Amino acid sequence: MIPALEPDQRLIALLQDILAAHFAGPILVVDDGTADQTIFNRIQTEFSQRVVVRHHPHNLGKGAALKTGFAYYAKHQSQLLGIATLDSDGQHTFKDLSTCMRKFLQQPDALVLGCRNFSNDIPFRSRFGNILTDHLVRLLTGLHISDTQTGLRVIPTAYAQTALNFAGERFEFEFTMLLQAKANHVAIIEQPIATIYLNGNASSHFRVIRDSVAIYLRFIKFAMSGLVSFVIDISLFALFIHFSRSTAFGQVMTATVAARLLSAVANYLLNHHVVFDGKGEQTLVKYIAIMVVQMGLLGLFTSLMASAVDLVGHQTLGLTLIKMMIDFLLFLVSYQVQKRLIFVEAHPHGHVE
Repeated sequence: MIPALEPDQRLIALLQDILAAHFAGPILVVDDGTADQTIFNRIQTEFSQRVVVRHHPHNLGKGAALKTGFAYYAKHQSQLLGIATLDSDGQHTFKDLSTCMRKFLQQPDALVLGCRNFSNDIPFRSRFGNILTDHLVRLLTGLHISDTQTGLRVIPTAYAQTALNFAGERFEFEFTMLLQAKANHVAIIEQPIATIYLNGNASSHFRVIRDSVAIYLRFIKFAMSGLVSFVIDISLFALFIHFSRSTAFGQVMTATVAARLLSAVANYLLNHHVVFDGKGEQTLVKYIAIMVVQMGLLGLFTSLMASAVDLVGHQTLGLTLIKMMIDFLLFLVSYQVQKRLIFVEAHPHGHVE
């Protein structure tokens, strides 16, 4: 499947290479709202027997184009083991596509990524995006993926159907597929491919600022939700400690629990309705269970560190700073727990295209 927006002669050349190799699978091209239909008219004229074209009435985004393709294969080619996707701008060759497909057939339940080598001569906006998303994927999933933005992928059909439920209509959709792979028990395999950038990658429709923000939006919203809750939590904690004038375990635990209970109400509502779009089942019960465990760990570690550090004359400031450090570490863990165990949709549980 090839999502395309304002393609040029390179799309024709790619299709010619695929067809010349007597590729057996149905080839789908999704036109994502191209204004000048010259290339698509030529495709219809020259390749009508071998290539299917689906049109969006206007530009909806690469994620929407991929979803259109996934839905087409689910309806018309449900027997496929996997769906191969590649870009229309000349960055991917049929040789690399074949290599990735062979790798996929060795492990047809895995997501195969055609990964490029990002050296210093690669255009800055491509290196910048991949560096950021690589670090974010590693932070959120523990996985190291060298090319998070590659459009050359071979996706298990079952996972492609699951991905139809993922949020995002533009480049962030591809990123979400990587983040959700582990949660859906889909292994990720990297296959080295040629690194091709033509004219400084000028044909790419990736908007560095806008699309990067969209890619990171969920984590940004989670961080902002955490920041609001943190301000409420830390302010109340400092207030309770100030009036109790004690660093005893009981007083610290009471202040921790009281502050966390009040801030947790705001945190749950923000996470459930804003960050994770209302997803999940029995989320309140699960959230309370996780919150109780987190409060216990926070109170215990804060108290232990308080007893190990001399806070005489600075107990309010000292305990508050200690709690802030522990809170940050628990924040990173909390994102993973909430994303994978609480606010998660339940999904039902060849030949390659």
